[in-house]
Amino acid sequence: MKEPWQILATLGSLLLMGLFTDALGKRTRLPRVTLLLLFGIALGPSGLSLMPNLEGAWFTTVANMTLVMVGFLLGGKLTLTSLRLYGRGVLFYSLGVTLGTILLVGVGLKLLGVPWSLVLLFAGIAPATAPAATMDVVHETGAKGPFSSMLLGIVAVDDLWGLLAFSLFFALAQALEGGSGLLHVFQHGGWELGMSFLVGIGLGLPMAYLTGRLQPGEPTLVEALGFVLLCGGLAIWLSASFLLASVTMGVVVANRAKHHDRPFHAIEGIEWPFLVLFFVMAGASLHLSTLAQLGLWGTGYVLLRVGGRMVGAWLGGRIGNIQGIQHHWMGMALMPQAGVALGMALVASERFPQYRNAIFPVVIGATVLFELVGPLLTKLALVHAGEIPTGEEPQPTPQ
Repeated sequence: MKEPWQILATLGSLLLMGLFTDALGKRTRLPRVTLLLLFGIALGPSGLSLMPNLEGAWFTTVANMTLVMVGFLLGGKLTLTSLRLYGRGVLFYSLGVTLGTILLVGVGLKLLGVPWSLVLLFAGIAPATAPAATMDVVHETGAKGPFSSMLLGIVAVDDLWGLLAFSLFFALAQALEGGSGLLHVFQHGGWELGMSFLVGIGLGLPMAYLTGRLQPGEPTLVEALGFVLLCGGLAIWLSASFLLASVTMGVVVANRAKHHDRPFHAIEGIEWPFLVLFFVMAGASLHLSTLAQLGLWGTGYVLLRVGGRMVGAWLGGRIGNIQGIQHHWMGMALMPQAGVALGMALVASERFPQYRNAIFPVVIGATVLFELVGPLLTKLALVHAGEIPTGEEPQPTPQ
């Protein structure tokens, strides 16, 4: 454990580094998420090993606090007005990307000779995304328009589809391996989803009532941060998804509160320092040595996931007859993958220890790639969608 002065000095240095990466990102056109991750890698075990103890002691708490804020802000995007405009696109794109990823990863890995149980586990993990990285790229670039609005909506509901897919395939894999707890797995999945919604609604309603009755400024900030952290804590305590619970709470507040924008602006005002710590610590927890362990199955997993998201988004947009959106760029914007996938891999490896040496190298190695390259692809997709309001980026001619 580091000394108190070392912890404070390190945290202060990391926050100041956020200012540097923000400026560097504007000069290099690299997303600041990628820059922060690279900085974290340089400080972590794969680099100078300057913050291994800090990462181990603080990363879980910082990650939970950051992601619960991200979930709340994403839920705030799902207002009735936005759903009327983009709800159809969010539904078809999210289902298309999820199903396309599952099918392509599952079929492709089976053709590569992967055992059925592992095929099911990888197919259940592959749809998971990285909401924090995706949302930060959108905010950093200032992207506005139907493409970026749909993208944020997709990321907000993606956790729901991911949990459903993983619970289903986890249960099927357990059945194949002769496990007797198939009903228990489905009950656990139902509990996780149900309690997530109950926590989000149960806290969202009183939060919506208070919003607008408290003075803006510090009282609203205390209210918003208190409810958001309480939501995350209760969800974790009840073995629910804190990300899905916070998204649900954001949806309730956005649609029920008279002055619903106040708590979201309050959280946005303090979110960036947490994101800085989150991404740097995430980078410090990545081990580049895992990339060398990917092998044939890992390489197949990465390529098939990329193809599944591209094809799934294209088919979802075409089947849903979504007009005015370049379907082939939506899948590229949804490439980032991070902590949710690692959590699923941990659960799978604990239940199937015989596959631990196959699950961890593939998922962790793929996560390193998708964490670093994913934000770049998201920004590239936003550029080609013509929704980044800068004079530096090329703007497409309106159709």
